[in-house]
Amino acid sequence: MGGNQTRITEVTLLGFQVDSALEFFLFGLFSLFYTLTLLGNGVILGLICLDSRLHTPMYFFLSHLAIIDMSYASNNVPKMLANLTFLYLAFANTECLILVVMAYDRYVAVCHPLHYVITMSWRVCTVLAITSWVLSFLLALVHLVLFLRLPFCGPHEINHFFCEILSVLKLACADTWLNQVVIFSACVFILLGPLCLVLGSYARILFAILRIQSAEGRRKAFSTCSSHLCVVGLFFGTAIILYMAPKSRHPEEQQKVLSLFYSLFNPMLNPLIYSLRSKEVKGAFRRVLWKDRLM
Repeated sequence: MGGNQTRITEVTLLGFQVDSALEFFLFGLFSLFYTLTLLGNGVILGLICLDSRLHTPMYFFLSHLAIIDMSYASNNVPKMLANLTFLYLAFANTECLILVVMAYDRYVAVCHPLHYVITMSWRVCTVLAITSWVLSFLLALVHLVLFLRLPFCGPHEINHFFCEILSVLKLACADTWLNQVVIFSACVFILLGPLCLVLGSYARILFAILRIQSAEGRRKAFSTCSSHLCVVGLFFGTAIILYMAPKSRHPEEQQKVLSLFYSLFNPMLNPLIYSLRSKEVKGAFRRVLWKDRLM
């Protein structure tokens, strides 16, 4: 693009453009969701740290998921996002990989229970967790480097409630072809690839569950895996629709609604679906409360 153009250094986040009454309602609603997200994930993280019975591979990865969800939700508060697009990408990538690792953990637990302690040793769990964080931050760093080479000429407004990567790209006054290719390639690597691995793991788990003789064992295994699949479907489904599906006639509004699912609703629902329903977590919660009363 030629001609004299003024490069911008600041933008305004438009958020949800609604009337004042609905704006106050949304403010209260989102504040409640954000509080529940911090409370739910904080309780899960605290219980895992305090109760030695929860020091297992599954809850080790759940503690990472709780940290990611609290960080992810906090990072998406609009006033904090002027310069934190890098963290938003990093936390989103990390959650994708941690969900894959958790699916693998359940696959080994259900399909190879006799080898579970050896296969999912603490050394293996630590390596898987560190690898997920490192790969995610490196991938986000690639996006950041490609962003820094672009000039941004306006307009001075982003029709979103945080600095979402596709919305920011619209402000660039240079060719963004390379950025678009990298974003699509990253989606294949971080969304489609992990989703296929997760679905493959749970397909094997389903066949293993059907071979369980005990009805109680089948019920427990199916309940655990079905709740995990709900989280996976919600997170990966909305992300794939947002970044890989054809856009509608109102892409900005579509992006804002879909972004709410994986940036606000998902972090709030994860502790309810993954942890607070389990007997182990309920038992740990009762033990912590009883211990406090005795003190």
